Amino acid sequence: MNREELNWLLQTIKGVATAKRFVLAQYEHGRISLEVMVDVAHERGWINRAATQFFTTLTCDSNQYALSGSPIAITLGAAA
Repeated sequence: MNREELNWLLQTIKGVATAKRFVLAQYEHGRISLEVMVDVAHERGWINRAATQFFTTLTCDSNQYALSGSPIAITLGAAA
């Protein structure tokens, strides 16, 4: 699923918390990439610029974590 498809689906979801859970579930099930999740979260104001820079770095290093088996915890902060 790409960013446009995800944004289209999110238009049908009422409530920010539900939308965040949906996006995170899509990522956890491998239906979207970390990059797509971060892009959508940034567009919707769920994360700030510093978090986006962190996730960009994490995306670049994700192969290292995947190979090492280290768990990665991701949370989408509460809306302001």
